[in-house]
Amino acid sequence: MGHRRHAVASSAWPFLAFAVLLALPGLAAAATHRYTFNVQMTKVTRLCKTKSIPTVNGQFPGPKLVVREGDRLIVKVHNHINYNVSFHWHGIRQVQKGWADGPSYITQCPIQGGQSYTYDFTVTGQRGTLWWHAHFSWLRVHLYGPLVILPKRGEGYPFPRPYKELPPIMFGEWWTSDTEAVISQALQTGGGPNVSNAYTFNGLPGPTYNCSLKDTYKLKVEPGRTYMLRLINSALNDELFFGITNHSLTVVEADANYVKPFTVKTLVISPGQTMNVLLNTAPNPVSSAYTMAIAPYTNTQGTFDNTTAAAVLEYAPSTTTNNLPLPSLPRYNDTGAVTNFSRNFRSLASPQYPARVPQAVDRHVLFTVGLGTDPCPSNQTCQGPNGTKFAASINNNSFFRPSTALLEAHYARRYAGVLLANFPTTPPHPFNYTGTPPNNTFVMHGTRVVPLKFNASVELVLQGTSIQGAESHPLHLHGYNFFVVGQGFGNFDPVNDPAKYNLVDPVERNTISVPTAGWVALRFFADNPGVWLMHCHFDVHLSWGLSMAWLVNDGPLPNQKMLPPPSDLPKC
Repeated sequence: MGHRRHAVASSAWPFLAFAVLLALPGLAAAATHRYTFNVQMTKVTRLCKTKSIPTVNGQFPGPKLVVREGDRLIVKVHNHINYNVSFHWHGIRQVQKGWADGPSYITQCPIQGGQSYTYDFTVTGQRGTLWWHAHFSWLRVHLYGPLVILPKRGEGYPFPRPYKELPPIMFGEWWTSDTEAVISQALQTGGGPNVSNAYTFNGLPGPTYNCSLKDTYKLKVEPGRTYMLRLINSALNDELFFGITNHSLTVVEADANYVKPFTVKTLVISPGQTMNVLLNTAPNPVSSAYTMAIAPYTNTQGTFDNTTAAAVLEYAPSTTTNNLPLPSLPRYNDTGAVTNFSRNFRSLASPQYPARVPQAVDRHVLFTVGLGTDPCPSNQTCQGPNGTKFAASINNNSFFRPSTALLEAHYARRYAGVLLANFPTTPPHPFNYTGTPPNNTFVMHGTRVVPLKFNASVELVLQGTSIQGAESHPLHLHGYNFFVVGQGFGNFDPVNDPAKYNLVDPVERNTISVPTAGWVALRFFADNPGVWLMHCHFDVHLSWGLSMAWLVNDGPLPNQKMLPPPSDLPKC
C-alpha cells in the first residue's frame, strides 16, 4: 500500500505544482475569448429621425470585449452589409501579428459583403482601456465598442482600488444623414464635409438636443464612493472637452498606460484616445443628479459641430434631468486650457512599470503635418480653398490607397507597383511652418513608406503647419506605443528644443495631438516587425490623405519575425 501511495503522490506532483504556480500573482493561465461580430444594417432613431446604420450584432455602440493581460482574443467577423469593412483593435500592439491589425489596404484587404475573416491575437504586456472600430471609409462612426484589458489575476492597480468600475463611456458623433454619402460628396466637390448634428454619450445625444430627452445616458452612483470611469473618444472628427458639474476627476491612465495621478475639473480627449479616471462622489450631495457634458475643442477655419451633449450622473432617481446646470467647459478654441491639461501627463516610471524611453537615437525624422490642396479638374467646379480641392499630407505626401494590402506586398517581397520605400523623412520644401503659408499649397500623392531596421530607436518630430489654418491633429501610430518626450509652439528648434526633453518619465501613448501651430517629439523602438499605419484620427483628414506607413523589417531571432498570414485573409 505504501508503494502505491508513493506512486499516486509522485504522479500527482506536476498537477499540484501547476496549481501552486497558478495561485501565484501574475502566473494565472491565459484564457482564450471568442466573439462573433455580425455586421448588419439596423434601424436606429435619434433626434426624431430613423435611419439604417451598420452595427455589430445589432448593437450601437457595439459589444464590450473584456480580456486580461496575456489573454488570446479571437473575433470572427461576418460582413452582411453592402460596404467593405475591416476592424482595428486600437492600441493593441499586435506583436508579429500585423495581419490582425485591421486598417484596410495596409495590413489586409477589406472584408467584402458576404465574406468573413477571423482576427486572432494575444494581448501582450498591456492592460487598461482600449477600443475597437471599423477601419474603412467613415464606417467607424457607428461601428465601435470598448476593449477592456484587466490586469493579470492578483496584480491589481497601482492606485487605491476603486469601490466599483462604471461601464465604459464612449463619446461619439451623430449625423442625421448618411455619413458615407457625406464624405463621398465632399471628396467629389473638394469642399469640407457637412458636420455632425450631435455629440453622444454611448450613442445617446441627451437633453440639450431636440427630441432627445428620452435618449439621455444615465450613470448611477452612491454618495462618498470612489469609482473608476473608462473614457473613450470615438468621435469621427472632434477633440472634446469633458467635465462633470461640481466634481473633479483624477486621471490615472491614458491609452492603456498608467500615469502619475493628477486631478482636474475638465479634461480634453482626442479621437482615438482613452483615459481611466477616478471619480470621488460627494459624501452629502446637494442635488440628486449632476450633468456630465462634452463640447468640442477646435481651431479649424471651417464649420464644425459647436454643440454640447449632456448625460446625467445620478445619485437618486431624478425627473429634472433637462434643467440641470452644465459644467463650465473651456471655449471651443481655448488652446491654453488644452496645453495646461496636456502638461500633466507623466509615466509612473516605477520598477514595476518602467518607462523604457530610448536614450540614444538611430533615426531622426521630421514630419510636417497639415492641410493642403489639389488642383480642380478642368471639367468641374470645386468648393475647396480658392476653387481647389482640400487635401492633407505628411511632408507634402498625401497617401494614395494601394490596390493590394501593403503588408502582403512586404511579406511576399513584391513591392513593384504597390509601394515605394522613399517616404521623405524631412520636409521636401522647408518654410516657416507656423507662419505665412507658401504660395503653392498643392500636395504630392503616393504610396510610400519609411523602412526601419528592427529595434532601431526612432525620434519623430511632428510639426504642425498653418496651411489652410493651424489646427490640432491627433496622430495615431498602429502597432506601437511611443513616448512623448517634448512639445511646444511655433517651429521646432533642433538645436535648443531637445535640451528640454523629458527622458525620465515621459508619458507613453498610442495617439497624440500635434499642438495647434506647434510640434510634438516622440521616441520609440522599432521592435515590432510589419507595416504599420500612422494617420490623423480626424477621419476627414484621413480621407484627404493625412497618413503614412512605417515598414519595420524582421529581426534575426524567430520571435522577431512576422508570422505567416492566416488562411482566411481577405482578397482585394
